[in-house]
Amino acid sequence: MDVQTSRIVPDGGWGWIVVAAVAVINMTNQSILSVFGQLFVGELQRMNEDTFTAALITNLNSLALNFSGLFIGPAIKSFKPRNVAATGCVLVSFGLALCSMATQTWHFIVGYSFFVGFGLGLISPSTFMAINSYFSSKRGRAVGFSLAGAGMGQVFIPHMVRYFLHNHGFRVAVLAMAALSLFGLFGAMFLKPLTPPVKHNNRKHMKLLADKEDKNQTRITIEPAQSQSILAPKTVDSKKRDTVCSKMGHRLAQAMDLELLKDIVFWSIIVGMALVYTATINFTMVFPTFLKNTAGLDSQVVANCMSVVAGADIICRLLLPCITDRLRIPYRVVFLLGTAGMLIARVCLAETTSLPFILAMSVLTGMTKSATVINNNLTISAHCRADKLAGGLGLSMISKGIIVITVGQLLGWIRDYADSYVICLYAQSVLLLLVVIVWTPEIYYRFTKQKQITSKSMETTFMSPEQTSMNSRS
Repeated sequence: MDVQTSRIVPDGGWGWIVVAAVAVINMTNQSILSVFGQLFVGELQRMNEDTFTAALITNLNSLALNFSGLFIGPAIKSFKPRNVAATGCVLVSFGLALCSMATQTWHFIVGYSFFVGFGLGLISPSTFMAINSYFSSKRGRAVGFSLAGAGMGQVFIPHMVRYFLHNHGFRVAVLAMAALSLFGLFGAMFLKPLTPPVKHNNRKHMKLLADKEDKNQTRITIEPAQSQSILAPKTVDSKKRDTVCSKMGHRLAQAMDLELLKDIVFWSIIVGMALVYTATINFTMVFPTFLKNTAGLDSQVVANCMSVVAGADIICRLLLPCITDRLRIPYRVVFLLGTAGMLIARVCLAETTSLPFILAMSVLTGMTKSATVINNNLTISAHCRADKLAGGLGLSMISKGIIVITVGQLLGWIRDYADSYVICLYAQSVLLLLVVIVWTPEIYYRFTKQKQITSKSMETTFMSPEQTSMNSRS
């Protein structure tokens, strides 16, 4: 069942105000990830820290960002997307404020890795849920416009950071970014829910020992021991403990929507998207160094290539959803096409050092990256029911966190062991190829099955008048 089929959505109206508000939130918060090196690496070097420390801080940030998925489902159901997004903005600002006073490495880990990472993890799914409630056929367009805000932030915020670092120093620059992230609260004010929020019992899930006589939990029953006239106290206590454990497990599964894990297709979706996410992060890290060391380009040309990637990404975030929504291409198919495009770009980059060809592949990389970024949450929303969407987004984030910390570290080890960026690009290509190989037969099978169902329904529709006339003659 599609997320929006059970209710009427405006597909616009106030929804476009929500899109603009989410774009402001993304511009002032999500863009901060892109200036980590510019903002913090110089200070870490003055503290005599090496590259490993910077990588540790960013990896822990990604870990906290994705493992916030453990809480995002119950949080959105209980406190509404607007409050969750506002909380994320406050956490990001607080974490950056702590970093401005940092004198040791662990200060950056607490401030940037934990608070900023956890705050950003709350912002992304909550803002998507706010947009998702207002749109149906134009949902991809709305998400693309909101994510373009993050792209615009990546264009302007580096210049702000450079200005503050050059004129006021590190601490004022970080405090300026902390103040900027609070502008996200202005955007969160406009995330008005479409319908009155449904009352959930997720607050009770947090109090697992309360409400011992929960009438709603009809599936969990305590079988009366009528066959025994006398029960030992130990037996009664053990049954009570088993019942409490059953309630705890059931409520936890309900709060996090763990029943989604029974669906093998859902497993394929979240693992596949996590592999693409990991390959994308690794490519972003090695691409500048690959251009400089392997392709032999100077720093100005490297910057130009990265600007080409960012520019193509922003343009396609604005244009691609308009095309795919009009053609009604499924979100997962667009994601798969983007993955295949990134695979082609990786292989071509590994086999050439020609600047014109590198620029062409940079354009392709930006275009295909936007296809995967836009359709990431949309693919989950198309597969999950509305009441399971928050849990589905949380489980997807958890899978990304697990695969980033395992497969992502493996990609780094391959790069260091082989001492070759070309081998690293091929390793990323293997991950992308795996997703293409697993997803393509499944999507094709579902497409042909749906086509057969549609053709049968059409045949039934066309045959019904004939049957009616035959019955009338008889």
